[in-house]
Amino acid sequence: MERPEAACYHRSERITGMPRLDVFALKFSKLYPLYVEKAKRKDRTQDEVDRVICWLTGYTPTQLQRQIEDEVDLRTFFDKAPAIHPNSSLIKGVVCGVRVEDIADPLMQKIRYLDKLVDELAKGKTMEKILR
Repeated sequence: MERPEAACYHRSERITGMPRLDVFALKFSKLYPLYVEKAKRKDRTQDEVDRVICWLTGYTPTQLQRQIEDEVDLRTFFDKAPAIHPNSSLIKGVVCGVRVEDIADPLMQKIRYLDKLVDELAKGKTMEKILR
């Protein structure tokens, strides 16, 4: 049975008929430009996206760029993260119909935390509010 917290990542199967993907095997380098594109559509910057990612994961901008260049998957990206921010547990809200604070799988929760932060950035929240 499909995990509800992975629902948005699997939605394309119903539309395209292509097989489901393993969310954790997604390359961060494929997801990153989508985050940047989403932010830019709302007049935010790549630097702001990078700042949000670095805040959550503890990567420096240089380390973040290395992860992108190395084409690591999401599991590796979060496993190698220097330090998930201690205030990440303050991230609340809904992504793809699922409350991020209720996600049981720790890795999926981190992925959804990042999704939620980028959503907040794209919705025009100030960096001070996003970076709790």
